[in-house]
Amino acid sequence: MLKIRLSRGGKKNSAFFRIVVTEHARAATHGYKEVLGYYNPFTKEFKIKDLEKVKQYASNWVTFSPRVEKLIKANNIAI
Repeated sequence: MLKIRLSRGGKKNSAFFRIVVTEHARAATHGYKEVLGYYNPFTKEFKIKDLEKVKQYASNWVTFSPRVEKLIKANNIAI
């Protein structure tokens, strides 16, 4: 089962997150299938690269992590 969730990157005390598609049982930092966007918690910057791919994944029974779902709703992105 695939899941869209955050993958941490960056240095200590200076993190950023990629929004990735990965297997739900696998670590998000290794072996993800595709990067869909990014989120920077310091600047509150949230960007989806290709919204059509996210909609396609959502229509094919891919679930969102609670944090990604909250970010999408907070930025008024319709999926």
